[in-house]
Amino acid sequence: MTAPLQRAIPVRPGLDLEVREAGTSGSPVLVLHGGPGPSSITPLIDHLAPDHRVVAPTHPGWEGTVRPDDLDCVPALAAAYLDLLGRLGWNDVTVIGTSFGGWVATQTVLDDREGRISRLVLMDAIGPVIPGRQITVPAGPPAAAPRAPQGGPSAQLMAAMRAYAGPAMADASMLPRLSTVTCPVLVIWGADDPVVTPDFGRAYAAAFGHARFELIPGAGHLPIREEPEAVFTALDSFLAPRASAAGH
Repeated sequence: MTAPLQRAIPVRPGLDLEVREAGTSGSPVLVLHGGPGPSSITPLIDHLAPDHRVVAPTHPGWEGTVRPDDLDCVPALAAAYLDLLGRLGWNDVTVIGTSFGGWVATQTVLDDREGRISRLVLMDAIGPVIPGRQITVPAGPPAAAPRAPQGGPSAQLMAAMRAYAGPAMADASMLPRLSTVTCPVLVIWGADDPVVTPDFGRAYAAAFGHARFELIPGAGHLPIREEPEAVFTALDSFLAPRASAAGH
């Protein structure tokens, strides 16, 4: 398999986005990583590349990239990704977001005035305030964890994420707005997620009014690492052409 191409794409004056691109044909997919960073979504990029054009930006502030001062909230980051889609000239886009990237993905759909986005996929996403359901942010990679990549993000990554997410790590105004999303939505959740529980995920999905919820047994907060085949089965079914009509 050809390795993803890495390049910087200027999306507006003063902002170049570092992205990985893969695939040359098929419907376009924008993949947004969570707190652990770009490496956490590599299996997803590799899986999608044979049948899709994939672009996966690094959120400014991760991997040593510069975060401009005006990128200080999730809506600002979502606006940058809408600019990216415009720069690429992409329409009929599927947006996939994991964890914090799911929050950004949801915001991007909410703010998509030009109708470029046709599907939304969330994986163990944060974003809205769910009454009675708290987010448990990992303090850092557990020293004794047998599978370190599933541990919490580093202090540097948490600082970058908090610059966007704020101290609450949630948007209190988001939940009631989800019912305005009209595109098909798939919500994938690890059954053993200690950060955001499946009940959080079910409530998130229910707020859309028409989302499909898929629980992944044996997976935690990063199901594409822990149970990739189950995730890919659910994802491929949703992305099949018939899903466009069936998802409503």
